[in-house]
Amino acid sequence: MKSACVSILALLFSAAAEAQETFSAPVGERQLFLDDHGIARIDDLRRTVHQPRKRGPVIRPDQPWEAALQTRCAPAWDEATKLWKLWMLTSTPVEGVAGTTYAESADGVNWTKPILHQWKFRESSENNFIAVEPDSAWPGNAMENVVYDPDDPDPQQRFKGFLGAFGRQPIVSPDGIHWKKLDVAPLPSQDESNLSYDRQRRTFIATLKTGGPFGRSHAIWTSTDFRHWTNTGVLFHADEADQRLAREHIQARLADHNLQQPRYHDPADYNADIYNVGIFRYEGAYIALPAVYHATGKIPIGNTDGFHLIQLASSRDLLSWGRIADRQTWIGPSDVRDGAFDLTQLLPPSAPILRDDELWFYYTGLKYRVPPDQPDPGGIGAICLAVLRRDGFVSLDAASQPGFLNTKPFCWSGGRLLANFEAGDHGELVAEVLDQDGQVIARSQSLTGDQTQGEFYWNDGLPESLVGQQVSLRFTLRSASFYAWWLAE
Repeated sequence: MKSACVSILALLFSAAAEAQETFSAPVGERQLFLDDHGIARIDDLRRTVHQPRKRGPVIRPDQPWEAALQTRCAPAWDEATKLWKLWMLTSTPVEGVAGTTYAESADGVNWTKPILHQWKFRESSENNFIAVEPDSAWPGNAMENVVYDPDDPDPQQRFKGFLGAFGRQPIVSPDGIHWKKLDVAPLPSQDESNLSYDRQRRTFIATLKTGGPFGRSHAIWTSTDFRHWTNTGVLFHADEADQRLAREHIQARLADHNLQQPRYHDPADYNADIYNVGIFRYEGAYIALPAVYHATGKIPIGNTDGFHLIQLASSRDLLSWGRIADRQTWIGPSDVRDGAFDLTQLLPPSAPILRDDELWFYYTGLKYRVPPDQPDPGGIGAICLAVLRRDGFVSLDAASQPGFLNTKPFCWSGGRLLANFEAGDHGELVAEVLDQDGQVIARSQSLTGDQTQGEFYWNDGLPESLVGQQVSLRFTLRSASFYAWWLAE
């Protein structure tokens, strides 16, 4: 008799079945190919990492009090106002004077900066600065990170964030504009941090800057109530492989004069560390976007010149991390001829926002690490947007000859089987359901074209008795890219 996925029989599940390395495929949770989770075998398929398409700056420094804009947040959708909201670290033309400003948008592309009258710049409060304390000054007035928590029963605390550029004081707000401190201890961090909210597990994930083996690193902390925090003991840091790769990246940049060149350069000072890292839950995995800082030379004030490249990493538990695609650059610098902002310093998105069948990533782009004697009068830093196909981080690709993906066994819950894929001319994607002996139970009709939610239809239907049984899937691809599959009700 087939093994049933019910609680009593699960207790009697045999050692032989366990040896098949079953995995969970929850209804509605997309199965991506960031790692080998749920994959039993791949034949004649190539893994490809896809970079997002840049759409350029969407929020520029265009006000008298703005010299450079940066963010360590993802836009938050406020259902009450039907607006996207974003918080920015804002440098002013006055040296040493900075703070946090606020912008909002109905479409995520066209942003306005409302006058808030909360903080004075040059004796005027006619600006969009946010101040938890009106008399505060930089760096104490920095709001590094903000997330939206629609599940908090107290509407006065739905927006949550950190205050301060050194140490992170938890703060809350009903609207993202008017804030108050929580009566809790601040979290330890240096001048960089990031924050996201895993709504499925109701867990806040913070990355807090600390020291590591090669310089900047980030400790991963979590909380379920935004008051009590736990250091997971995981340090996301650079290693020897990053140092070797950094020398290659630096040499390649110096040889490409279409890229912004560092002002200071000395091979003795080459180094790679993790400047900032955004971590967010996506479907069944956690994805990290580390901004790897490449130091190229010391500068007179004691810091270093250099540039950032954003990479990809993934984890299933926030504890064990794998760097994806041999640490290839996922978001890199733009060409100096493009009039872009993201020429040198690129700080990672905290999390993407889902827009239809696209993932939108808002990140910081800065033209310089060390500004020239006469910097660009159009501003130094802006909020940039990059767009990725939904699920499109990694694909499994087949040429004209067929390739195959076999999943590990999982409990068939009934419902529908869907896929995100793109097939070229004469390309197709076919699914088969296999029993525990590897025999074909059902075979689908071919899916063709470019579909982000393609549904498989079965030639002879699916047996009703299949529900609750252990099965596996075999996908066959020809001239196609396969991004994800999932079960739907």
